[in-house]
Amino acid sequence: MKTIIGLGNPGKEYEKTRHNAGRMAVEAFAKKHEFPEWEFSKKYQSFVSVGKIRKEKILLLLPETFMNHSGKAAKGLDAKNSIVVHDDIDLTLGAFKISFGRGSGGHKGVSSIIRAFKTKDFSRIRIGILPPKKPDHKKMPNFLTSKFRTPELQTLSRLFKKTSEALETAILETPQKAMNLYN
Repeated sequence: MKTIIGLGNPGKEYEKTRHNAGRMAVEAFAKKHEFPEWEFSKKYQSFVSVGKIRKEKILLLLPETFMNHSGKAAKGLDAKNSIVVHDDIDLTLGAFKISFGRGSGGHKGVSSIIRAFKTKDFSRIRIGILPPKKPDHKKMPNFLTSKFRTPELQTLSRLFKKTSEALETAILETPQKAMNLYN
């Protein structure tokens, strides 16, 4: 079984915030493929939905821990069969990048996942959230938890169609093929 983990923060106040771009992308993927309703799993400390694309069974996870503790959702999962989807401040809004075996780049959620997997050898889809003018370092926490504006949400909606295609390719073929096609 393949696993896709959409990083973000739980709760209404964090819906449609920049730090939840990964979570939003996985929700869009679930909707596109008509996965069952989300149910809370104590084991994964996440909302889960299990479905199939063709014959491939897929576990979707939306951690209900805060970003810095996202690894709690990954405990016991196989890193090589997992794809982590998360926001990336180094990519412009509307862009995404597929990567494998990289460090966290300072992303606390990814650091937590790396610690849980005990390896950095897993696939990631990084969703760009960088606005035209990058906020200074001191304002970064507020920026990450700020809500997307309507035009930005429209950009993300188009982007999530592409990330869903990339996830399909990574699952049904290989992450390497997805990287070759979408990077």
